Amino acid sequence: MPTDTPRHSAHDNTIVLVGHGMVGQRFLEAIAARGLTDTHRVVVLCEEPRPAYDRVQLTSYFAGRTPDELSLTDPEFIEKHGIELYVGDPAESVDRDAKTVTARSGQTFAYDTLVLATGSFPFVPPVPGKDTTGCFVYRTIEDLLAIEEYAKTYATTGAVVGGGLLGLEAAGALRGLGLATHVVEFAPRLMPVQVDEGGGAALLRTITGMGLTVHTGVGTQEIVATEGAVSGMKLSDGSELATDLVVFSAGVRPRDQLARDSGLSVGERGGITVDEQCRTSDPAVYAIGECAQASDGRVYGLVAPGYEMAETVAASIATEESSFTGADMSTKLKLLGVDVASFGDAHGATPDCLDVVYSDSRSGTYKKLVIGAGGELLGGVLVGDAESYGVLRPLTGSVPPVSPEQLVLPAGAGGPVSIGPSSLPDSAVICSCHNVTKGSIRGAVTEHSCTTVPEVKKCTKAGTGCGSCVKVLGQLVNDELEASGVEVDKGLCGCFGQTRQELYEIVHTLGITSYRQLLDSHGRESARGTEGCETCKPTVGSIIASLAPTIGADGYVLEGEQASLQDTNDHFLANLQKNGSYSVVPRIPGGEITPDKLIVIGEVARDFGLYTKITGGQRIDMFGARVEQLPLIWTRLVDAGFESGHAYGKSLRTVKSCVGQTWCRYGVQDSVRMAIDLELRYRGLRSPHKLKSAVSGCARECAEAQSKDFGVIATSSGWNLYVGGNGGATPRHADLLAQDLSDAELVRLIDRFLMFYIRTADRLERTSTWIERIEGGLDHVRDVVVHDSLGLCAELEALMADHVAHYRDEWSETINDPERLARFVSFVNAPDVPDPTVSFVPERDQMKPDLPLLTIGSRPRDLEGAASR
Repeated sequence: MPTDTPRHSAHDNTIVLVGHGMVGQRFLEAIAARGLTDTHRVVVLCEEPRPAYDRVQLTSYFAGRTPDELSLTDPEFIEKHGIELYVGDPAESVDRDAKTVTARSGQTFAYDTLVLATGSFPFVPPVPGKDTTGCFVYRTIEDLLAIEEYAKTYATTGAVVGGGLLGLEAAGALRGLGLATHVVEFAPRLMPVQVDEGGGAALLRTITGMGLTVHTGVGTQEIVATEGAVSGMKLSDGSELATDLVVFSAGVRPRDQLARDSGLSVGERGGITVDEQCRTSDPAVYAIGECAQASDGRVYGLVAPGYEMAETVAASIATEESSFTGADMSTKLKLLGVDVASFGDAHGATPDCLDVVYSDSRSGTYKKLVIGAGGELLGGVLVGDAESYGVLRPLTGSVPPVSPEQLVLPAGAGGPVSIGPSSLPDSAVICSCHNVTKGSIRGAVTEHSCTTVPEVKKCTKAGTGCGSCVKVLGQLVNDELEASGVEVDKGLCGCFGQTRQELYEIVHTLGITSYRQLLDSHGRESARGTEGCETCKPTVGSIIASLAPTIGADGYVLEGEQASLQDTNDHFLANLQKNGSYSVVPRIPGGEITPDKLIVIGEVARDFGLYTKITGGQRIDMFGARVEQLPLIWTRLVDAGFESGHAYGKSLRTVKSCVGQTWCRYGVQDSVRMAIDLELRYRGLRSPHKLKSAVSGCARECAEAQSKDFGVIATSSGWNLYVGGNGGATPRHADLLAQDLSDAELVRLIDRFLMFYIRTADRLERTSTWIERIEGGLDHVRDVVVHDSLGLCAELEALMADHVAHYRDEWSETINDPERLARFVSFVNAPDVPDPTVSFVPERDQMKPDLPLLTIGSRPRDLEGAASR
């Protein structure tokens, strides 16, 4: 999309940029910032059919981000600076004597300065069958579109060759497409470049626990074809793997052929050799990004070094002093939902260094810090919990203010110690993507009057790369504002200046029963009279539901105004699934169920064609229900004695249990009875986030109680109560709150704990995060809940007693009310018409969503509007 009228005369210097990826776009921004687009003609030759996009976030396409949302190119930027951008027209040859570049279209461009940003290409091992139909690489948006289309029609199983960063991202994509997925890695562990043996083991346990099959220490020998398409793989250990689709993600190689053909110097193992100014063997030609071999002999495969190279070349063209001598290879990623980070000397190559390691194989957490002989932090590896990466990486090279052990241990075991980002030196690099220091961030606040994170992002570019520093960035901005005497707005959102905890107290104290009443009386002036926003509406709805019996509100979530406050799942009392269908999850307290009720579940699933799954929470989920089928299904379930399992709500999900002393020879207490009692007591309890629990009948811990928001373990003298645990993307072991409790003492402490959490937690804050955030941590919680240090316990117990006394099953009430049933339609103007976009295909004697998946709205839609899509 070249500009119609060039802004420069024929006598202007011309910069030709070959390649328009992330690094190429950064180069354009760097020369524009220096005013070079006003004095130079700028021509960009882009091979891909679209301008620069965020390749780091490529896999997010499968999570719903569109190619337009991934774009890094603002058309207004291109037009404003008179940049001539030719998309889909790559450079074919360079004549260095004539100083011209010829594009595929046949156009020839003269240059004064040539910048090569051709990037890299995926390495495909030279195995027989590598070009068979069904083989793909994972590099561009077009690659992803092709994989998605092929998987939709021809594949049920996929295999990824390569277990590095991109390989695991590709595996996540195949898994998201519904394929049984294998990962084949020649090295003895996953991510061999970034993590050590211990980190690789933790990553392997977590990934295999997600259902992926990993083959390490083996290579691919041959791609097997049947009727011209992939049907399997032969591995180096003699085994064979049946698969319909293969993705090669075994690393990348510099794209240096254009440079080779023009006679430029290249490295022995590839890469255009450059000096510290990123200048090639021809002074008029520069190379940046993954196509370049830096002066230290390395080819850098991360975007942050490429950005530094782009800045270096822009500075050199502008005759500024700048050099590129190497870069920080630290990285933090979330692969398959697992946090993985490495920084500094992660493998301990420094002489006389020591390791400090914390490993919890049960939760999939592994942390290793490499410490130098003088006590300085040299590097580290974090798997499963990389929360501290934002502070640890800037500390690299210095002696931490606390012992290394305190930096890796979890809360309740001597750590974690809160080393706030404010304690870091100004020279510490907070955003490695854009090389932004803490001092620059502070300067944005104090010198450029930035008062919000978005303003600081715009001013410094911090947080606009991979995004791993955004949390630390927010803390720094708030700390700097407070240090300057500026009051920091800690309000819930643009509608309310109060925190969630403050809104809870207002609703509780004043007996406010509606969102509108609260917004008009306590909302910001600018928000009064508006409809509110998507942040505060579900938050206030949850608070009112939690306090409903006490304040005299109707606790039914779909009653009147409350219905409009709910998100998609609560709105239909079911979880929305990928293809627009819903799940049906009846409550099965403690996992105990009669044969008659099992038969009813089987009959319902059979009659409505639902996919059935026994989950880790000891209940049976049924998937694939259309919205108009939900009342019919629940009528039969309620008649059989079932009630809502609240799988859709921010409320109690399950109380898992082992079989306890009734059956188990090791059991010392009746864990099933206790689990049922607790689940029936706390069912329907609305809270800031979902709640999970478990009861184990002995110390063998078969119910996994220490990974739950509140967990109970039997002892010979009673019960031990653990709080603040969770699994998920950031696992956390629960902390012991009290021990050897009687039944009555146990229930009383759980009542207090849950109500104190509901009263003081932030929106969407799990108990694990709440305990680590709240001032005083676990000790404070214990003082309040066990020792009644604030004199609140009687009130907390009364609030819970109100909840228990007024509990009503939401589905029982719904199916008996015609007005409430009226909402369960796909189209408001054609209530009898099922949604035509919800379709299924058979798999393993059940049904699964037909792919590709469509994004379905969160409310009943208009039929004509849906058909137009």
